[in-house]
Amino acid sequence: MNAQSTPHEPADASRNAAAAPDADRRIPVTLLTGFLGAGKTTLLNHLLRQPQMAGSAVLINEFGAVGVDHHLVEKVDESLVVLDSGCICCSVQGDLVRALKGLFMRALRRELKGLRRVLIETTGLADPAPVIHTLMAEPFLSERYRLDGVVTAVDVTHALDQLAAHNEAVRQVAMADRLLLTKCDLASAEQRAAVAAGIARLNPGARQVEVAGGAVAADAVFGCGLYDPTGKLPDVAAWLGEEAVRASRQAPAAPVWSRARAQKSAPTHGAGAPADAESAESAASAAPARHDAGVTSFVLRFDEPLDWFGFSDGLALLLQVYGGRILRIKGLLNVVGDPLPRVLQCVQHSVYPASSLPAWPEQPPYDDRRSRLVFIVRELARDEVVSILGSFTGQEPDSGA
Repeated sequence: MNAQSTPHEPADASRNAAAAPDADRRIPVTLLTGFLGAGKTTLLNHLLRQPQMAGSAVLINEFGAVGVDHHLVEKVDESLVVLDSGCICCSVQGDLVRALKGLFMRALRRELKGLRRVLIETTGLADPAPVIHTLMAEPFLSERYRLDGVVTAVDVTHALDQLAAHNEAVRQVAMADRLLLTKCDLASAEQRAAVAAGIARLNPGARQVEVAGGAVAADAVFGCGLYDPTGKLPDVAAWLGEEAVRASRQAPAAPVWSRARAQKSAPTHGAGAPADAESAESAASAAPARHDAGVTSFVLRFDEPLDWFGFSDGLALLLQVYGGRILRIKGLLNVVGDPLPRVLQCVQHSVYPASSLPAWPEQPPYDDRRSRLVFIVRELARDEVVSILGSFTGQEPDSGA
């Protein structure tokens, strides 16, 4: 079942042919998105082993005060960039633009061994719209990079609940060119069919690819062709229009003489200006905040090595009581008797199989070998988590990173 196309597969091959890669020498950018715990980093690791990724740079965005995901990427070199100052959709004009400009200039100075492709892995809470708009509209980037596709990982074991509860998950699916249905090996045929039908209603034009064990072929991810919202639901064009208005408001004010000239030469509605410009601006003004105000993140640090059995019992109780409010737990643990950092990852009530890194990271903050867990929760107080884990581990975790 590895990287097999499902029956829900519209003909996006025409877009691939129309992309005319020989005529467009800009660097292709693939946006890999998907809700928390969808398996994006696992997919990335499988892609990095494939020859098509040669000459590729990877940008990883982390949500939370302590980065974890980039430590789980198997190939770490000068072409890996971590964007760790918040969700990429909230800081798109800063981190993302600087990172892509920096990559291009490093390649120009031959500090990178060629730059043939860029893959951006967003945080699971990212709204793709501001990222897409920036890649297509920012002058420096749009002249040197082309958006080759938006690829969304969809966890078939949790997708329907996530789509019902989180607007970010809806946007990630609706704006995609390809939909990777992950964890198909953990779901029944009925679950897979229900998720496939549900996301097809949100995005009938996107090709769906079933993935088991995170194994996906590069050609299922790359070569989507230039991004085009016209084949998607009308909401997608509206969301991008809202981003254009937001961006124009954040842009530096033009000189008075320039604005006066622009006003004289600006066409009227009847002369070709968008008739719904005022409504687009109104929609942007009324647009909701990037993220649900109830979604928060915090870090817990344990100063002493953890007894694995006591910690596991506490974690089991925590997920039993509050699993519905826990969007994601991820971190590295210092476990008694284990010299290697143990990786912990949870999504709602589910705990991923235990694994370890080959060595402790040498960079802060994990260079002190203390256990740190990043929690992304919805309407769950930190004190509730501390109370349960502290009672089972015999130590009260600190909130310091």
